[in-house]
Order: sequence, then structure tokens, then C-alpha cells
Amino acid sequence: MKCNTFNGLHGRSLPLATGAKLVNPELVVIAEGGDGDMYGEGGNHFIQAARKNTNITLLAHNNQVYGLTKGQASPTSEPGFTTKVQTEGVKISMLDPLTTALSLNAGFVARSFSGDIEHLSWVIQQAIQHRGFSLVDILMPCISFNKLNTFKWYKSRIYKLEDEHWDTSNKAAAYTRAEEWGEKIPIGIFYKAERPPYEDLISALKGKPLIDREYNPQRVSKLFNEFI
Repeated sequence: MKCNTFNGLHGRSLPLATGAKLVNPELVVIAEGGDGDMYGEGGNHFIQAARKNTNITLLAHNNQVYGLTKGQASPTSEPGFTTKVQTEGVKISMLDPLTTALSLNAGFVARSFSGDIEHLSWVIQQAIQHRGFSLVDILMPCISFNKLNTFKWYKSRIYKLEDEHWDTSNKAAAYTRAEEWGEKIPIGIFYKAERPPYEDLISALKGKPLIDREYNPQRVSKLFNEFI
């Protein structure tokens, strides 16, 4: 991809993405990371980003395991899933990123599958075009550490909401479908609604974008001196 990037700390993509968007609203801003990254270490940032509704897109690579740190269970690992750390299997329920985002009033909530590039590309395009916070939860097999949720496992269960002429404005129905997991797993745009993004509500951001304003370090020198 031809883009400017910032590789920050694990779990901290969303604060960086929020800062970039607030400073320069002209940018198309995408945050990306794994399920452990976004829903584990970065879980609180995920909650606040959905609440704030800053105009950014989150691409969460959900392989239901910590794929880059040797295969321990992540927040989206299924109960009973065994790892070298969880030798008796996961004892707690899965975190559901879709119902979480819906409960936080996120304006765009979607899921797709890395094994269907055409569908995934379309969902990402729709997410970027949406004005406000957009979640795309991407089901993505980890061939190294997750021998349960394999490509075949996903492929035999996935169906597309679009094939059912889905109404993306029905939040209650979206919540019900988002809870569906097991023998059948829906993918697509679950919910879409317009509400003012965070940057439109902040009076200090009215007028020129921050990036275009005059920068004078002398104006804050007095403040800095107070801490010396």
C-alpha cells in the first residue's frame, strides 16, 4: 500500500490514529493490528475510539490467538482452546468485538474473512468511506498456533449478510446477528448509521486544521518553565 505509516507500541494504534486525524482531518486514517493488540492490550483504546466516533477506520486481524507472541490465548479465543499457557483450555468467555462496538454506539460495524478477498476489499472500502469510527473485524486463520479456527473451519460456517438483503440500519437485529457464532458465522456490514464525528464537536478544531496553523514554541515556553 502506498501510504504514510507510523509503527507505534503494541495496543496503541488507535490513540496515534486519533491524533493524526485531529491534527489533519484531510488524511484518510487507518489503524490496524491483531485481536490481542486491539482487544487485549488496546482494549480500553478500542472502547474510547468507538465512543468518540473519530473519523478513522480500524482493521482488526482476528485470528483468535496471539499469533506473534508464541500462541497464547487472546480475548477472542474460544472457551476450551488449549495453548502452552492455557494447558487446561481457556476458562473464560470470548470477547465479541461486534456486540461491544454496537453497545458503544459505533456508527459502522462489520466483519469479513481473509479467505474472501473480494468481499473483504468491498467491506474495507465501505468502512473508509463512512464518516466516523468504523470497525472491520477480519477473521484470519493463524496457521502456526491456531489449529482449531482454520481456513476450512471458517469456510464451512461463513455466510454473507448481503445475500439476505440485510438492513444495515436495524441495530437490534445487528446485535442479534453479531451474537451468532458456532455452526453459522455471518460476515458483512452489520450496522451503519450517521452521527457527527468527534472532530466536528470540538470548538478548538473549527476553522483551519491544526497542521495549517502557525506554530510558535515561545507561546508555551512559560508553561514549560514552570516544570523546571
